[in-house]
Amino acid sequence: MSEPTPVNGFGRDIFQSMRPRHWAKNVLVFVPLVFAQHAGELLPLFKATAAFVLFCGLSGAGYLLNDYVDREGDRLHKIKATRPVASGRLPIGKALQSSVLLYLVCLVASFLLNVHFGYVALVYAAIGIAYSLMLKNLVIVDLFMVAAGYVLRVVAGAVVIPVTISSWLLICAMLLSLFIALSKRSIELRLLQGDAVHHRKTLAEYNPYLLDQMTAVITSALLVAYTLYTRSPGTLEKFHTGGLVYTVPFVLYGIFRYLYLIHVKEGYHTLERVLVTDKPMIVNLILYLLVVGIVLYV
Repeated sequence: MSEPTPVNGFGRDIFQSMRPRHWAKNVLVFVPLVFAQHAGELLPLFKATAAFVLFCGLSGAGYLLNDYVDREGDRLHKIKATRPVASGRLPIGKALQSSVLLYLVCLVASFLLNVHFGYVALVYAAIGIAYSLMLKNLVIVDLFMVAAGYVLRVVAGAVVIPVTISSWLLICAMLLSLFIALSKRSIELRLLQGDAVHHRKTLAEYNPYLLDQMTAVITSALLVAYTLYTRSPGTLEKFHTGGLVYTVPFVLYGIFRYLYLIHVKEGYHTLERVLVTDKPMIVNLILYLLVVGIVLYV
């Protein structure tokens, strides 16, 4: 029987299990705000910020549930073995209870913020739960489920304002999400090697060649789709400029830099780590946002 967890230690372990470093993914809810040219308006900005906070809570609940389900496999992982649940610091019952409570609180708050946003949040939560319990064991389906989480963040950002989101932007979000999911599987295969199948069942169905081929397809499609978005009649009509095409080089560099870091350099195991620690990537992101801001708001 495990000893009671001290209150301070319990709160710290819960917060760590919610993976605050991964909350950077939730900035995707601001994408519709920026591209709808509402970033300077107080009410839409408040709603998007509230959506960001709620998705941090929802994704945190999902991480707690995933750690509960994957605790045995995580103990075989070089990095994940130190997580509170896998290491035994956080009792599994407390992790599950915290996940359920967090899901309920965030979903209720989501419906109070905006009914349509609430339904998107509910779908996001349902996919996250289904992924943790079953769908992550289905080859290729697991990639689409991870990607769906990213796309739903963009959709949520659109409905909470609310604005109509470009179909091209949704396609780009889907392709970018698949690119990230494929990169994640590549990292897991390289790190775990012979223990990969014990950590995640679907890793037995993947190999580096297959993932490289799929990544090449998705990367090409993403670049073409984003370029077409910047020059599409709808984009030109809405923004009255074709200046977004000047952001394409930054997107291209960002993709190449990310691939370089995860395949050549050591220590870059997650997208979040790349975004907050790699200076060239940070500069590239700032320049991209600067060009977008100039094109859309000046």
